[in-house]
Amino acid sequence: MKRKGKWILGIVLSAALIGGGTGIAVATTAGDDDETPISGPALEKASAAALAHTGEGKVTDTEVGDEEGYYEVEVTLDNGKQADVHLDQDFKVLGSKVDGGDKPSDKD
Repeated sequence: MKRKGKWILGIVLSAALIGGGTGIAVATTAGDDDETPISGPALEKASAAALAHTGEGKVTDTEVGDEEGYYEVEVTLDNGKQADVHLDQDFKVLGSKVDGGDKPSDKD
């Protein structure tokens, strides 16, 4: 009887750990506000456009359906600041904003 109880406890704990791990992965993928990340070929194009605009950094987050453009690409700059680059559906830069109070910039 004791062995059976340990087996059941082990199965219940395993299920809880697996379920908890899945929730964390879903929460991380979905972002703070259920944001949809850019994927596939669009991710490559959006990343390239954002990095060309900033001239430096690494893409750390993306979003489709941003309120300031069709795509948003977050770039961590070499100085550690975050730049949000807003793109239209054709991957043209609409503008960008650097965290830390810097004013948005527009590329003509």
